[in-house]
Amino acid sequence: MKHIVKILSLLLAVSAFWIGLLQAAIIHPGYNTWLLPIYFVVSLGCYGLLMVGLGLMQFPTCPQEALLLQHDIAEAKDFFKHKGVDVGSD
Repeated sequence: MKHIVKILSLLLAVSAFWIGLLQAAIIHPGYNTWLLPIYFVVSLGCYGLLMVGLGLMQFPTCPQEALLLQHDIAEAKDFFKHKGVDVGSD
């Protein structure tokens, strides 16, 4: 929840700054000028999706880590069997 509040407060501050620049006529006000922050957010979203897609396409396989994970799972099953917990069939 704290992260959402941080993002919303940053968005509010940037929007207030942008509107202040437009009202002070530092930036020429026009139809497209009001939409620039929206274009920026959409572009940032597209960039984020592109980075996630590239990361998924280049996802590395880690056979050593998979073996370690299977060893840890077997160890945990043995531990819980000794404690009397039913962990299912092997």
